[in-house]
Amino acid sequence: MGSGLGPDTHLWSRRIPTENYQFTLPLAFAVEEINRNLYLLPNVSLMFYFFTDNYHDKQAFQNFIYITAKRHRLLLNYRCKLKTKCRVMFTGPMLLPSISLAQFLEFYKFPQLTYGPFYPILSDREQFPNLYQMAPKDTALALAMVSLMLHFSWNWVGLAISDDDQGLQFLSDLRGESDVQRVCLAFVIMIPVNMELYMSRAEVCNKQIETSSIHIVIIYGDTESTLIVCFRMWVSQGMQRIWVTTSQWDVTTSKRDFILASFHRTLAFEHHHAEISGFKNFVQTLNPSKYTDMFLAGLGWMYFSCEASTSNCKTLENCSFNASLEWLVLQSFDMAFSDGGYDVYNAVYAMAHALHEMLLQQVENQPINTLRELDSDCSQLHLFLKNMHFVNPAGDVINMNQKEKLQAEYGIYHISNFPHGVGFKVKIGEFKPYFPHGQQLHLYEDMIEWATGTRQMPSAECSVDCHSGFRKFHQQGMAACCFDCIPCRANEISNETSTDMDQCMKCPEDQYANAEQNHCLYKDVTFLAFGDPLGMTLSCMALGLSAFTILVLGIFVKHQDTPIVKANNLTLSYILLISLIFCFLCSLLFIGHPNSVTCILQQITYGVLFTVAVSTVLAKTITVVLAFKITTSGGRMKWFLVSGVPNYIIPICTIIQIILCAIWLGTSPPSVDIDSHSEHGHIIIVCNKGSVTAFYSVLGYLGSLALGSFTVAFLARNLPDTFNEAKFMTFSMLLFCTVWVTFLPVYHSTKGKVMVAVEVFSILSSSAGLLGCIFVPKCYIILIRPERNSLQKLREKTFSRTDIS
Repeated sequence: MGSGLGPDTHLWSRRIPTENYQFTLPLAFAVEEINRNLYLLPNVSLMFYFFTDNYHDKQAFQNFIYITAKRHRLLLNYRCKLKTKCRVMFTGPMLLPSISLAQFLEFYKFPQLTYGPFYPILSDREQFPNLYQMAPKDTALALAMVSLMLHFSWNWVGLAISDDDQGLQFLSDLRGESDVQRVCLAFVIMIPVNMELYMSRAEVCNKQIETSSIHIVIIYGDTESTLIVCFRMWVSQGMQRIWVTTSQWDVTTSKRDFILASFHRTLAFEHHHAEISGFKNFVQTLNPSKYTDMFLAGLGWMYFSCEASTSNCKTLENCSFNASLEWLVLQSFDMAFSDGGYDVYNAVYAMAHALHEMLLQQVENQPINTLRELDSDCSQLHLFLKNMHFVNPAGDVINMNQKEKLQAEYGIYHISNFPHGVGFKVKIGEFKPYFPHGQQLHLYEDMIEWATGTRQMPSAECSVDCHSGFRKFHQQGMAACCFDCIPCRANEISNETSTDMDQCMKCPEDQYANAEQNHCLYKDVTFLAFGDPLGMTLSCMALGLSAFTILVLGIFVKHQDTPIVKANNLTLSYILLISLIFCFLCSLLFIGHPNSVTCILQQITYGVLFTVAVSTVLAKTITVVLAFKITTSGGRMKWFLVSGVPNYIIPICTIIQIILCAIWLGTSPPSVDIDSHSEHGHIIIVCNKGSVTAFYSVLGYLGSLALGSFTVAFLARNLPDTFNEAKFMTFSMLLFCTVWVTFLPVYHSTKGKVMVAVEVFSILSSSAGLLGCIFVPKCYIILIRPERNSLQKLREKTFSRTDIS
């Protein structure tokens, strides 16, 4: 459609599509407003002429060019006069006609103002120096649509676009925003602009959307392309979808052409603009007969059953021109300004302001003769027009500088369809791209009726959000919005605010995940306490065994003059019993709240005490061997026994162990440590061994002594001995070595408090083994069989052997 401002009015048309009146009525309204304005172009009246046809038809476009050139005495690519009257052309909303007219008008420098969508190609000032786009930039449209999808949790949508530069640019913008916001396109249908090419692909395109389970489909493209044909076919086939599109698509389908439920549940984005007061009253009271041409009079011809005279196209017979257009408008289109209508309205005012500025300049420079002189210089008009800023009657600031075009703000409308073909468009929200992120979209959800009688929002998700305690798992080849839900790992959670994450959140060290794995709970601080059943049992065992050892020591002291007590060195027996008492008591250091002192004493004390005990057993075993050697070698070994050489074994072995412990303390001593992994829901305070090498050196040295003692005792087990001392020490060391050999794998297979308990139990059992195997048989003879603990009995068993004290 094209229109122009000038001193006369003309309508050239073979067919007047109904939707074009969305643009012509604002044009007429703006002209009448300006003509009534005493301050804008005073004493000047604007007139216009209007053309409409199918500019995709090459012959129709050539006819338009021919009639225009003939009317204004123009020859293509040639100026017939030095001064050609400057004409202003309004073109739109389609791209191709605007480009074709721009090429024709460029030679004459006629200003061309386009309405409809903003096309980036038309903003090229080198290619189109005389063309001005009235629409704001649509660079934020993709962001606005994606924001709407996110608001309704729609992340699985379809897209149908026209296969042209405009559609491809929108696809690029939409994919860029979708990738950031994780909205997935289930399919992209590219509709060819060429009808013949579309027909060859129509079945594939239709099947793709017909078989898809997608509920949300975005429609974008030229409304005069084959995409509108495709869309009407989808609707006519009863495809129940929510169509998300722009206001252009609302304009192209008039109310009287509505198919029931076709546009129901459609969301349209429209450029936000203020309401134009007086337009509704203008349309309701408009009388077509006041227009001499068939511009608006044609409405009566089309809709009031009037008969057109074949002889004179400018007169209509049998028509009542006193009737208003109110009924026609209500049945045909919305009386609110569409995007294109608002652009036309602003285009008229832009030309009026530019002409007004020219008028003021000419009045200042020279007297003005006629309007014909005023609008004859297109180059001067361009100077005013390209930098024009003004405020229109609605209060919106209009900027004609193409380089300073701003992004559009959008109003979001819900189109509902009702019986008898009556449709309503309700504003449900706004999108302002200049607002901070998260505040750009504002919706009035209570205004939306998704289906007749219900406000339940439809879902559009490839996969439902994972429940608490689960995380997303994307399989290879699946879209980003399609995933499986798998449980979180141990000690990881996902709650209502993190269920859309690919990874669960790990609980801090001092917290643990609950059974549902949706919340972190603080761990209980624990240790092997005296009050715990395990700690209490071990404590009682340690105290009981130490008390029993003290009792044995008391028995030995009381019966120290008896042969069984004197046998095999009384002093060594006392040392062994006292060391065993402290071995039992040192196990209490492992129970209770650990601190730096107890952690050091735990390892050092039991290492030294056990060294004393094992070296004492070694000394006792060597004493037995020396005693046998004295009796068999005729007293040659008596000096070693009498001089107390076995007694030096204890301090020498103990000093070596003390040196190892000193090195341990000097390099990396034991310290307090926190074990937050051994027991679920607990933080265990334990003692860290510090240097592992030093720990195993101390333990290895102790094991070497034990092995040496066992070896000597085993070799001396069959030597003649009155009370079988060598055999008892063999059994004791066998039990001792067995306990500590078993201790190592068990110790490393346990954690937390159990590990400490294993070490305590090993100390108690190995000490109890020494006590039981060596001293319990002697106590049995002392207390139960005292007749065996006499010199007479001893002489009977040893014959000629002398008593060794």
